[in-house]
Amino acid sequence: MAAAVVLVMAMLWLVLRQLGMPASLSPNALSAWLNGQDAWGPVFLFLMMVLAVVVGPIPTLPVSAASGLAYGVLAGTLLAATGALAGAMIAFAIARILGREALKKKLSTSPVFASDGSQRLLFWVVFLTRLIPLFSFALISYAAGVTAIHGWRFAVASLLGMLPMTFVFAGLGTTFELNPLMTVAAATLVLVVMTLFPWYLSQRPGSSLARWLHLDSKR
Repeated sequence: MAAAVVLVMAMLWLVLRQLGMPASLSPNALSAWLNGQDAWGPVFLFLMMVLAVVVGPIPTLPVSAASGLAYGVLAGTLLAATGALAGAMIAFAIARILGREALKKKLSTSPVFASDGSQRLLFWVVFLTRLIPLFSFALISYAAGVTAIHGWRFAVASLLGMLPMTFVFAGLGTTFELNPLMTVAAATLVLVVMTLFPWYLSQRPGSSLARWLHLDSKR
């Protein structure tokens, strides 16, 4: 299945390039190309976002910026977010089919991988990582697929987490720019919290927070 998906994505990339998709992927160039595709422009934008998430040959941020330039902030955000979510669900499904069962059996007591893993904990982990553009959208999607999180929870957490930055970059257009220091600092903070948080909960299995996250039940 994975090989088939990769083949389809590679063919889609080649088709888009043959149709004139700019190699530079700058927001100005992309928006000009999309505007020249008439009714097919939104479809190509959607497919570019799917490609960016499933395989990753295209960075998502310039595409989000180009979507705002080509179709306006609201419509551009909707198109970019819809494509990104579709790609995320494809990546999630691939990982779920290929790796979920094996990890569930080997890590049957883990609140992340067990069949009765904490849905609330996983929801917030996905949501927080979606908020920081530095985290690979594809990597998060594949990683989530092998955890216990339900597909609909993953979709909701992904959509809510990606919308703020997608809207921002669609609105900024050609002026979009990530502050490297701020982005790295935010990502580091999230990683520290995600690392220390499970340890904290393991030391206090009966705490109100652990009960709220459904981590206090016996497995």
